Amino acid sequence: MKIAFFDTKPYDKTWMEPLSAEHGYKIKFFEHKLNVDTAVLADGYEVVCAFVNDTIDNDVIDILHDAGVKLIALRCAGYNNVDFKAAYGKINVVRVPAYSPFSVAEHAAALMLSLNRRIHRAYVRTRDNNFNINGLMGIDLNGKTAGVVGTGKIGRIFIDICKGFGMKTIAYDPYPVENADFEYVALNDLLEMSDIVSLHCPLTPETKHILNADSLARMKPESLLINTSRGALVDTHALIDALRSSSIGGAGLDVYEEEEEYFFEDFSNEVLVDDDLARLLSFPNVLITSHQGFFTREAMQEIAAVTIKNIHAFEADETLVNEVCYRCGTECKKKEGQKRCF
Repeated sequence: MKIAFFDTKPYDKTWMEPLSAEHGYKIKFFEHKLNVDTAVLADGYEVVCAFVNDTIDNDVIDILHDAGVKLIALRCAGYNNVDFKAAYGKINVVRVPAYSPFSVAEHAAALMLSLNRRIHRAYVRTRDNNFNINGLMGIDLNGKTAGVVGTGKIGRIFIDICKGFGMKTIAYDPYPVENADFEYVALNDLLEMSDIVSLHCPLTPETKHILNADSLARMKPESLLINTSRGALVDTHALIDALRSSSIGGAGLDVYEEEEEYFFEDFSNEVLVDDDLARLLSFPNVLITSHQGFFTREAMQEIAAVTIKNIHAFEADETLVNEVCYRCGTECKKKEGQKRCF
C-alpha cells in the first residue's frame, strides 16, 4: 500500500513511520494541507491520510478518485470537513473515532483552571518581574455549576473532573446516556444555570452555532465558556460581542471557527490578518490554544495505531469498523452485514 500523508508535522512522522514500516507500507509525507491545489500530489497512491483541517470537498474527491485513491484515512475523530455524498461510491472514508478522551477532557479542565485563575496573564507578568496580583482574582470552583453540552466519552470524563473539584454538574444532550450520575436539563436552562459551560459535541448542521447571540445572552455575566470540540459550534461574531459587552466572563478556546488558515502553523513573524482572531486574542479574559487538546503521547500513539489498523483492514478486505458514510445509521450497507458502507 502506498500512502500519501498530508499536513505533516514532525510529530506525525515520529509515530507513523515505525508502524507503517512494520506493515511494509510506503508513506510519502507532504507538509501541504490537502485541498484542491495539492490533491494532485496523491496521483499513484492508494490511500490518502488526512487531518482535521484538510479540505475534502467534491472537487478534491474527484481529483483523488481520478488519481486512483481508494481510501481516505482520517487521523482524527471529526469529519465535518469531508463531503461524504461526493465520496460515496468512489472512495471509502475511515476515521479514528476515539484516541484518548482523557487528553481532550483534561485540556478543557486546564483551560477552565487557567482562565479562572488568570494563569496565562500571571505567567506573562512574572516573566517581566511584575509580581502584582491585581486583576488576577478568580472564583472557587467548589460549589459552582458546570454545564456540559454533549455527553460522549469526553464530556463524561470532563464531568468526572468537575465533580472532583466539588462542582455540581448538569448536562444537555439530545441523546442522553442511560443511568447517568448527573442531571440532564434543556440547553437554555443549562446556559442560565451554569458558571462554566463546556462544549463536547460534534459539529453537525444541527449544532453549528449552537452558541449564538441568543444563547450567549442567556449565560451568566461572570460565566466562562470552554470549547475544545469544534470552532463553528460558536458564532464568533456573537462571542466577540458578548465579550465586548461583558455578557459573559471569559472564553477558553482550543478551536476557532476559521482555524484552518492558522492553527498548527507558525505566523509569529507575520501580521495577523484575521480580524476576528486578532480581536479575540486582544481580550484579557480570553485564552486560546491551537487545537492541542488531543496532543498527548498516549493519544498520538493511539491515533497512529488505529490509522494503520484501518488501512490494514481495507487492504485485507476486512470489515471497516471505523468507516463513515452519509448513509451510516440509515441505508448503509454495513447495516445489512456487509464489510463496507458501499
